[in-house]
Amino acid sequence: MRKATVAIAAGVVALSVALAGCSPSSQQSSSSGAVLRVWAGSATPINHNFNPFAVDTAVHATFGAIYEPLFFFNQLSSKPATGMIGDSYEYSADGKTLTVKIKPDLKWNDGEPLTADDVVFTFGYGANKSDKLISAKATDATTVVFTYTEPQFTSASLLLGSTWIIPKHVWEKIDDYISETNPEPVGSGPYKVKSFSDAAYTVEANKYFRDGEPAVKEVQYVGLDSNQSSQDLLTTGKLDWVGQFIANPDPVTASGEIATMNNQQDPTTIITCANADLGCTGPQTDPAVRQAINLVIDRAAIAAKAFAGLPAASNPAFVLLPRDEQWLGDAANGESPQAPDVAGAEGILEAAGYTKGSDGFYGRDGKALELDLFSPDGWTDYNDAAKLISEEAAKAGLRINARTVSDAEYWTPIANGDFQMALYGLTQSLVADPYTNYDQYFYGKFTTKVGESPVTGQNYSRYSSPTVDEAVATAAGTQDEATKKAAYAAIQDQIATDLPYIPVVLNASQAFFNVKKFTGWPTESDLYANPLPYLSVASAIVLTHLQPAK
Repeated sequence: MRKATVAIAAGVVALSVALAGCSPSSQQSSSSGAVLRVWAGSATPINHNFNPFAVDTAVHATFGAIYEPLFFFNQLSSKPATGMIGDSYEYSADGKTLTVKIKPDLKWNDGEPLTADDVVFTFGYGANKSDKLISAKATDATTVVFTYTEPQFTSASLLLGSTWIIPKHVWEKIDDYISETNPEPVGSGPYKVKSFSDAAYTVEANKYFRDGEPAVKEVQYVGLDSNQSSQDLLTTGKLDWVGQFIANPDPVTASGEIATMNNQQDPTTIITCANADLGCTGPQTDPAVRQAINLVIDRAAIAAKAFAGLPAASNPAFVLLPRDEQWLGDAANGESPQAPDVAGAEGILEAAGYTKGSDGFYGRDGKALELDLFSPDGWTDYNDAAKLISEEAAKAGLRINARTVSDAEYWTPIANGDFQMALYGLTQSLVADPYTNYDQYFYGKFTTKVGESPVTGQNYSRYSSPTVDEAVATAAGTQDEATKKAAYAAIQDQIATDLPYIPVVLNASQAFFNVKKFTGWPTESDLYANPLPYLSVASAIVLTHLQPAK
């Protein structure tokens, strides 16, 4: 969801005119108060899709503002989860039974009651079905009892914080949930859809929301095609909330109207289609090639030149440090190499049977080693990083061709596996525990063969390792810290060797928000939620905290 700075000339004028004509938000207020205008990363034309199962294509307001999970897990805190639809939850001693109490007297935004039956229906519908779930039963209007074949201690943030609760009275009539676009969504969140166009859509306060209507009565999500457009509209007061990379934020914040926060947490990686057994093709399917690429990356230069010195160091264990310090097994996996090691990369390639040709580049069995690396048009931090990776790789005899593609040409091949390598951002675990990273991105059960998109999880690398799969299952079934740490250490050692996702940097996750028009934003002393507008759930938590400034 990140866009990087690209220059445009008259585009901002055209976009301003478009915004002025598409909704009430061209005015600074509606009949019910100030309108908050947001860019969460959507390009134009905006896809008219509010399907909570379409995680890659549904619009941002789908996740949190309209549909909600049972609980909110704050990425920036180790505090217990906050109840949303849910009120409390409790595991049995063996972790195989999970009892959830939901809040009483809840309603959907169409006024229909929201009960435990809706929760039971949700967990048995579509992609939410789990082969580990034996049963989900509503014992009364506010209690659901889940019974699993395996302990689910470590899965709380996935089951309770990442499953979007849907109304039975709507979705029981929908058979093809994958292709459904759900243009008039019925959810439980603080907002409901008011209007939609391919340039912007507006959500309005849900009068049935359990905590009362939010103070900000309307939120407009706009579509833009570059970061520079967003930056200019933000600076001129035509946008109020964005999450984007801005190399020099000082001109944006100089007036005091716009504040910023940078929470470095999400890894930028080179995602590889790694598994030849599932149909991946190309030199990147060889772990030796991935290991060599890992060593030739000049991460310090990329951080300085492509990301303006704003990111933090990544690590091959995929833990968030120092938050997850207790879960790091080998300290050597705590940081990726910051300087290139050409000799080391060459040694790995030659040990794997590659030899340099007369052109200075490696090949094997008479075939040149040539790799494709792509990133989205306009994400110039990613584009610049790809160029630097290509240049450093060439010094070690690795030919990597960096290119840019459109949004559609970026997301589609990643989803279906028809690619070799791409610059790609992973999201950090929801809680102070890396389990969700390992479960979602590295678990072999959450992938599929090339040509098909994973129905569950986000293992787009098609990665599979018996060691990792066994350790993920072990971690899910225990509350014993020593057992879990041993499982995580096994995972970390294996993925640091196999490198299906090659870490580059820990993203500079910059949020910018208007503190003159709206109050209640997260602060360094009160990080009640991450203030990035494109984050699921967290962005809705922020919306419910905001007040129009008096």
